[in-house]
Amino acid sequence: MRYALVRPGRINSEPPAALIAAVAAQSARPVEPALHRLCERMIARFGAAVAGVIFYGSCLRSGQPRTGVVDLYVVVDRYAAVYESRLLCWLNALLPPNVFYHEAADTDGTTLRAKCAVLSLQDLELGTAQWFHSYLWGRFAQPVRLVYVRDEPTRGRIERALASAVVTLLERALPCLPERFDSAECWQRALALSYTAELRPESPQRAAELVYHDLPDYRRRIVAAVVGMPGVVAVDEGDWYINRMSARGYFSPNWGWRIRRGQGRVLTVLRLMKSALTFENGVDYLAWKLERHTGVALKLTEYQRRYPLLFGWSVLWRLLRQGSLR
Repeated sequence: MRYALVRPGRINSEPPAALIAAVAAQSARPVEPALHRLCERMIARFGAAVAGVIFYGSCLRSGQPRTGVVDLYVVVDRYAAVYESRLLCWLNALLPPNVFYHEAADTDGTTLRAKCAVLSLQDLELGTAQWFHSYLWGRFAQPVRLVYVRDEPTRGRIERALASAVVTLLERALPCLPERFDSAECWQRALALSYTAELRPESPQRAAELVYHDLPDYRRRIVAAVVGMPGVVAVDEGDWYINRMSARGYFSPNWGWRIRRGQGRVLTVLRLMKSALTFENGVDYLAWKLERHTGVALKLTEYQRRYPLLFGWSVLWRLLRQGSLR
């Protein structure tokens, strides 16, 4: 799987039916009508190859897609079906996803803005169940909305992939969890681990904020997921779980996450470089997002805006030295 390291023993395994049902119910909840305008824009841009559109991120949690930049994943059949450029097709296949910026006018004239990540359905399925790095399963283990789906068979495949992300994240976080934990502690630790595997401008408290915003949904997910996880057992005292990882499982529990952190830094830089080719005004967007999350205002030169691959390295190095990116 290109750059992804496949983990033996988790190939094509089926997540528990109860978990698929829980994820399906959550992802089918209604969204603001404005999201459908953006979906129409995506279908007009990428054509009949669009299999589904997944809504996630801060605008989902705030419930205000009109006031920010909406995060969408556009799931497509094949990359070759949505690009005329062989370069864009090759980049999307080599290091998914490709990220684009789109706007759409709502019925009242409001401009809706979206950051759209293009991902094939096959990469979604493999990335949530088999990739070594947490880029996809760390994101899609969280509650999302399936705003558009082409047909019911495709819906089933996407829902199974979302459920696989939950199982993958929990299984790979278990060795780093204590012998006894509740659902909130489990999810906070698991999401924090996935965040540290990337260069992200998030505060250390971010994982806790995410979990407590949707705690009932996270509880339903772990209740359904542990049915198919031999390493953890639910106890009869309510929201508590016993971690029964073997001694081998507890040996050097952080080794995999250390590798992911190193891998994630390289992949993040490569994706930032790639976004310079796909994301209109991408440098200004990244500067705005960093200031929003960290309070660090970036003053960019005209050369850094026009030639980010040549002159943007000094900005990245400064952020790393300041600790704005972890």
